[in-house]
Amino acid sequence: MFRVDPDSFKQPAPAIDQLPSALDRPRLISHDIYRHSRYGPKHPLSIPRVSTAVDLIRALGWLPDDQFVEGRIATDDELVWFHDPDYLAALKRVQTTQHATDDDRHRYNLGRMENPVFPEMFDRPATACGSSIMAAQMLRDGGVVHHVAGGTHHGRKARASGFCYLNDPVFAILALCRQGLSKIAYVDLDAHHGDGVQDAFHDDHRVFTISLHEQGRWPQTGALDDRAGGLARNIPLPKKLHDAEFTHVVTQAVIPLLQAWQPEALVIQGGCDTLADDPMSGLALTNNSYWQAIASLLPLSPRILMLGGGGYNPWTLARAWAGVWGVIMKCEMPSILPPAAEDILRQVSWQHRLAKNAPAHWFTTLVDPASEERPIRDEIKYAVEQTLAS
Repeated sequence: MFRVDPDSFKQPAPAIDQLPSALDRPRLISHDIYRHSRYGPKHPLSIPRVSTAVDLIRALGWLPDDQFVEGRIATDDELVWFHDPDYLAALKRVQTTQHATDDDRHRYNLGRMENPVFPEMFDRPATACGSSIMAAQMLRDGGVVHHVAGGTHHGRKARASGFCYLNDPVFAILALCRQGLSKIAYVDLDAHHGDGVQDAFHDDHRVFTISLHEQGRWPQTGALDDRAGGLARNIPLPKKLHDAEFTHVVTQAVIPLLQAWQPEALVIQGGCDTLADDPMSGLALTNNSYWQAIASLLPLSPRILMLGGGGYNPWTLARAWAGVWGVIMKCEMPSILPPAAEDILRQVSWQHRLAKNAPAHWFTTLVDPASEERPIRDEIKYAVEQTLAS
């Protein structure tokens, strides 16, 4: 069992000028809580995710010590920027007692299969929130920060939702707003609609949200014509979406929208459950198009906050997220992994009922085999046209 020091909640958050700036070099944020914490053996998030990705990045020699920043837990004063105090109190109590009452289940959606009771059920998401706030603050002068464990985009103001007890992307955006920024873009690449973030900023003219997600996938929101308060675009994607189609959507819809908006800061939710071998979606991307999309978004704002998100295959996820940092650092992707990196992937165990047999290249390479060229379906072209329509 891993516990964050409870006294850390009582400490004031560090001043912005006490944090390293991302302007001189990209920064990567993580925390050891993700090495030890699991949602439970039967949960899709029982797999090692963040720690494996960071270990793989280190094994590749891509993470100098002075570019790594240890995350922190959010303070009570910060968490009420968005979340209801009664909900926060309930979440802390259930973590302490390891028991959710009927009222907790019905009112707060705690203790259900999607949001189970586990030892770090408050500490873990609160650390993601504190780290996202830190990341936003390190972008005060510009640059790129990669918060690998961020991206819990379903969390609601007073309710857990979709494996997300709190909503760290909301805190990142609020921290950027508190710096005086008035044009912030949020691009969600996860297979599931970024509903919690869109709804949090429904009427906020400072925040433009764009979500690419699988059509018909939980939470069954984010229709093509859903523009929330006006500053939202949703692009539902059909099953078996392939690389050429994804690239078409990014280059022909997302990039033009961002170029028109000219964001002072861009927050990217980098869920990689869009990849072909992820058990929680029906999309069929390789990590090539995933990285290409992120690379094309990086030049579009002086401040980039790269978050994690969904991803339920431990090998494809670790390779994808390690590659994201490689894209940020402009590293050459290795054709064959060095032995230390291969060892990290071979140590991963996936016992869940959704587990897939691992082919050899998941252990020996970072880059997926190139996908075959296929035509772009008319429904993709139509979605792009409608997205750009005023």
